[in-house]
Amino acid sequence: MPTLLEIERALYRSVAKQDDAAAARYIVADGLAPEARLAIYRNTFIGTLTTALRLTFPAIHRLVGAAFFESAARIFIEGHPPRSAYLDEYGGSFPDFLEQFHPATALAYLSGVARLEWAVSRALHAPDASALDLARLAAVDSRDRGRIILIPDPSVALVRAVHPVDEIWRAVLAEDEAALTAIDLGAGPAWLLVQRLTTGVDVRRLGESAWRFMATLLAGTPLQEAIDRAPDIAVEIALAEHLAAGRFVGFELIDQDNAVYAREVPA
Repeated sequence: MPTLLEIERALYRSVAKQDDAAAARYIVADGLAPEARLAIYRNTFIGTLTTALRLTFPAIHRLVGAAFFESAARIFIEGHPPRSAYLDEYGGSFPDFLEQFHPATALAYLSGVARLEWAVSRALHAPDASALDLARLAAVDSRDRGRIILIPDPSVALVRAVHPVDEIWRAVLAEDEAALTAIDLGAGPAWLLVQRLTTGVDVRRLGESAWRFMATLLAGTPLQEAIDRAPDIAVEIALAEHLAAGRFVGFELIDQDNAVYAREVPA
């Protein structure tokens, strides 16, 4: 008698790896071959995940067409089965997959658009959080302000792309052929900030230096160190803009050994 774990592993190999050998032994045919029964589950599995990818990457779906997308999705799913039942979390490695996917080689911008769409999807599904209380931040002793580590809003993310993927993304979703045709793919890299607002997800461009400054803050770099790394921008203005836009929800104070000794976040 097989254990439950053995049966689950056999079914996993059947559904995710298309290997029916073990699972078929545990299925009673009853008028339908075990392999045919397993194929029904496998097709449902692949169809569900393909739909999840299509909903997360709608611009990619429109750019390559349904047939190409479904074929690419099937190959991706076989190599990257989900690790969670929460399908909003599925697809994080799809942009990297597209970058290495040989049939998409001619569409060099495709993986960049996918990275932007993943950041947008993560922003849409990020938990709600209240913006940092600036009065509490201002109350920090002046001697400790360089030791502040800002805690970002869960919806905030940065995307860097070689191509103007934000323009491509907007034009494709708007079905604006004129705008899509007018895009210059060689216009240079796009340094993007993604954030969920009450009105929806906002995607905006930053200058390279401003983007890198924000990246150091999002990485948990102490405030003074982040400022010291950005000598070529007006960090006071950049920081004030981020705080006013609610891109941070709390802060921590670290000691000389970089250990957190105080934390301020919304209740």
